[in-house]
Amino acid sequence: MRQIFFDTETTGLDADKGDRIVEIGCVEMVDRQLTGRHLHLHINPEREVPEEAIRIHGLTNQFLADKPKFAAIAEQFLEFVADAELVIHNAAFDVGFVNAELRRLKRGVLTDHVAGVRDTLLMAREQFPGKANSLDALCRRLEVDNSKRHFHGALLDAELLAEVYIRLTRGQDALLVDEQVEATPGEALSALEAVDLSSFVLPVLAASEAERAAHTKMLADLDKAAGGASQWRKLEPSPSVA
Repeated sequence: MRQIFFDTETTGLDADKGDRIVEIGCVEMVDRQLTGRHLHLHINPEREVPEEAIRIHGLTNQFLADKPKFAAIAEQFLEFVADAELVIHNAAFDVGFVNAELRRLKRGVLTDHVAGVRDTLLMAREQFPGKANSLDALCRRLEVDNSKRHFHGALLDAELLAEVYIRLTRGQDALLVDEQVEATPGEALSALEAVDLSSFVLPVLAASEAERAAHTKMLADLDKAAGGASQWRKLEPSPSVA
């Protein structure tokens, strides 16, 4: 499975009001292994970058003045992400900006070109309800080193997101049945029957007097707390009559 971890930096927060993309970062992963391939582009937004945006990503108007416009890099970007699943933190934001750029070029929308979009913010909210789930918060929680993140940068954030995603989904693969292997119930039973259980020697550890006494006291306390309604009492053997 080919996945692209994707992030943008922009001139502001609202693509519908004319804010534009100034940076794109893409990191490729295939079958949960980073390939080393990435795409990193700075883009001339064709408008002034406000100071508040510069304070976030550090990309000044002077720096961006000689960079290519989105129209000049659109094909390169679309070729890189073609048919991959995009993994994005707060996908609605980045997808909205890319869609606005593609519509200006009459190239449809982003989902016309990729296999799908996965939002790690929604994943994190489901896994950690009620907690902070920003990229920085997830890096701290999942022990991903983000000490180099002095500014928001599209490529660095995409790289961090890849590490966060791997930790966020760790163990899920073990829950999936291999679609290439199909076995009938009889075949599965035969596989179990082939194991010689007689070769296993299981140790039996007897409880000490003190442990048995502590266990009896615990059961009595539970029975008392339950008002004498404990079900295990019904299973105890009746005392023998002399």
